[in-house]
Amino acid sequence: MYPSASFQKRYSAVLTTDGDMSSRIRSFYRLTPDERYAALIEQAGVPSAVVQSLKGPGLTTGIADGMVENVVGTYSLPNAIAVNLLMDGRDRLVPMVVEEPSVVAAVSNMARLTRLAGGITTASDPSHMIGQVHVPNVANPDEVSHTLREALPQLTELAKRVHPRLTERGGGVRSLRVRTVRYDEPGFPVEDMVVLEFVLDCVDAMGANMINTVAETLAPQVEQLTGASVGLRILSNLASERLARATCTLPFAVLDSDPEHGRQIAEGIASAWRFAWADPWRATTHNKGVMNGIDAVALATGNDWRAIEAGAHAWCSRDGTYRPMTTWRVADGALHGHIELPMQFGTVGGTLRVHPRARANLALANIDGASDLARLAVAVGLIQNLGALRALATEGIQAGHMRMHARSVAIGVGAEPSEIGAVVHAMCSQQDYSATSAAAALTALRNAHS
Repeated sequence: MYPSASFQKRYSAVLTTDGDMSSRIRSFYRLTPDERYAALIEQAGVPSAVVQSLKGPGLTTGIADGMVENVVGTYSLPNAIAVNLLMDGRDRLVPMVVEEPSVVAAVSNMARLTRLAGGITTASDPSHMIGQVHVPNVANPDEVSHTLREALPQLTELAKRVHPRLTERGGGVRSLRVRTVRYDEPGFPVEDMVVLEFVLDCVDAMGANMINTVAETLAPQVEQLTGASVGLRILSNLASERLARATCTLPFAVLDSDPEHGRQIAEGIASAWRFAWADPWRATTHNKGVMNGIDAVALATGNDWRAIEAGAHAWCSRDGTYRPMTTWRVADGALHGHIELPMQFGTVGGTLRVHPRARANLALANIDGASDLARLAVAVGLIQNLGALRALATEGIQAGHMRMHARSVAIGVGAEPSEIGAVVHAMCSQQDYSATSAAAALTALRNAHS
């Protein structure tokens, strides 16, 4: 379907912030998919070839069969785009793969809000990942540790020879160190372990395979030096040296046209955050909302969301208590938000080599390497959390969420695409989001047109 005349009129003037594109596409959510494709090309400056890739079938069964075992088909999820994000002075489109209603809407709405205050500011560490060579059941850990520390120069040289092409691209082994670890669970025998750890700069790769190869290379030399048997040789998904950060500052007048009401909203958001800091049960739900955004970006770009989840949650427990991933404080007439998390994203290798939709989404987001993608992901996590806390501080989370959920309910009772809007409107008017209400609204709609 070619874009409608009203659509063409609405978007005849292309609004840009940097001469190339704008993520501020007004009423993007009201458009049909075909109109969204046209908006991406005309207003956001997305190459038509990228848009065609998004319209295509995506992952085929044949490709899937080469990726994992025992394939019988593929499983689709919605591939959406969050708009309005201004990050580090640049407009960015955000590809997201997620099935939960209201996530993409919240990111788009909060991105629009934050851009009024200058947008999101981000930063990131180099792509440093940690690998471990584990020596279990050590009788004399001090002696084994000393032996390995004395041999660190030769072990470092051995590790650096493993990935010459990575070194040529500016990456490679950055350091080696030795740690002792003790298993002392009550009621069980104590066990001392020694761990040889190394830090590898993976540049634009997530790095799992590269790290594991280095660990496997080091293991025989560790055994020869210590006379002990090596246990595990593997990466750590607690990417504590690969952090990404995002911050935003929202004056009260941005949160609401009435500055006093804006102050009340800011205080409510900060109060909700303090509850999460004080209580792990609340922090778990708080952080789930953050990961709603980050996971959706990871899935859209072919990244290992399980590794990212594991590292992020472990980071939240680093002081011995599970804490929230974000920080929200009120000071100097504004709400200040901050997030800092391990982000082990990659833009080369792995799934990205073979998954056409992942490659298209990376192009859509105009990603400039793994660090850029990590910064985009934490920015999305921060504003997704802002959306959830703002809803909790005002109307409550359920009202907005159920309005979005109503679409799925309408589809579930058989509403066609042209009927969904009317059925959802009827459900919202009655504040009844049940399948029974949806079916009744659909029946009434069809009877009215028969």
